[in-house]
Amino acid sequence: MSDNPLVANTLSVNELSDRHKLGWGLAALVVAGNMIGSGLYLLPVSLAPIGASSVIGWIVAAIGAATLALVFGALGRLRPEADGLAGFAEAGLGRFAGFQVSLAFWIACLVGNVAVAVAATGYLGFFWPVLKDPVAATLCNLALIWTATVAYIVGARTASWLAAVALIVGLIPIVIAVVAGVLAFDPDLFAASWNPAGGSLVQSVPASLAVIFWAYLGLESAAALSHRVRHPARDVGRASMVGVALATAVYIAATVAVFGVVPLAQLSTSTSPYADLAGQVFGASIAGFVALCAIAKTFGTIGGWTMMGGETARAAARKGYMPAGFGQGDRTPIANPLLGAALMSVVVVLSGQPTLGGQFGMLVGVTSVLALLIYAVCSIALWRLARRSQARIIAAAGLAFALAAVAFAAPGYILPSAGFFVLTTTIWFWRVRRSLPPVDRSAPAP
Repeated sequence: MSDNPLVANTLSVNELSDRHKLGWGLAALVVAGNMIGSGLYLLPVSLAPIGASSVIGWIVAAIGAATLALVFGALGRLRPEADGLAGFAEAGLGRFAGFQVSLAFWIACLVGNVAVAVAATGYLGFFWPVLKDPVAATLCNLALIWTATVAYIVGARTASWLAAVALIVGLIPIVIAVVAGVLAFDPDLFAASWNPAGGSLVQSVPASLAVIFWAYLGLESAAALSHRVRHPARDVGRASMVGVALATAVYIAATVAVFGVVPLAQLSTSTSPYADLAGQVFGASIAGFVALCAIAKTFGTIGGWTMMGGETARAAARKGYMPAGFGQGDRTPIANPLLGAALMSVVVVLSGQPTLGGQFGMLVGVTSVLALLIYAVCSIALWRLARRSQARIIAAAGLAFALAAVAFAAPGYILPSAGFFVLTTTIWFWRVRRSLPPVDRSAPAP
């Protein structure tokens, strides 16, 4: 019998010693690993029409992400006993908000994870071109998802270390690209790539945010795993800020390197911009190594998000928001990851497109809007819970950025997201609300 904290039907969280939980350093790596995912390897191509001025977009997005990280850090201090994002929402806004956040974040984890699997399949296609066929790609997506699910069943620390090790491996090609950029950086080429559309920065910065903020989804990972962090009151905020800072440094350095070496005409048609950059400076043989590292990184990201989805479902089941098969108290039954993997498999099949790029873009849009709306709800919860003006200022700033990012990032997905919340609201009033036990008003406030 394993002593891992998330092995199904073995140990409860309360039975675990601190050595089985995540320290702030490992939690920060999970945060950074969940952010520095598949999008980093593809974003230079998406940002080519905007040009090198997208660096400003990275800075603006980083400020917003850091603000949201402060929101989750403050929530972690105010409600260290909260079990993930839904626990924060419920503490500040009641059980209806907790239910909505539980389902929205769970769905965002599942759909976003499928998007990462799609990107991983694209990188594998560098070695096996047959994966460009939609049927072969679908089978590969399913294999990746189910392999990551097995890793989660083995245990939370296994999935965490998988994400952490994959982060290190995945950074290797980025480090190579940055070194190549330092050696071969061309200021004139960077300046020529600054704003190819010729518009003002007032136009280009919001346009870049539409693509960039996908790379910051995952900043809430430490808060979502607060129940598994050793000292949540202290470590959730620390892990969140360190994770955002690490990701931002990587993003900006890599972006400057690409736009300072690879011409825009070549970049806009590339399928592996960092391989192109490293190959241009160090030789073509490096491209396969870069692709291999990208595959390792994306698979680690799938493992991290599989854990996020499972923990969110477990916490929701504990509250009575989801069926008991997803969680029994602090335990995570095997049925939880298996049901999650089954639902992701359905999403893989239903979201199939003629090209992996089309499938990836659709999944990213749905995930981004859901995640940003969750951030907005958590910001409102902080406003309700906070007693100090400083925390309320952070809450207001987080709410403003999240709502603005929804408008900039994926306005075309607002309607489907609204439909999701209409559905969950109907489920709440039709079934969930009536099945929940009444709140014990005599119990002391947490």
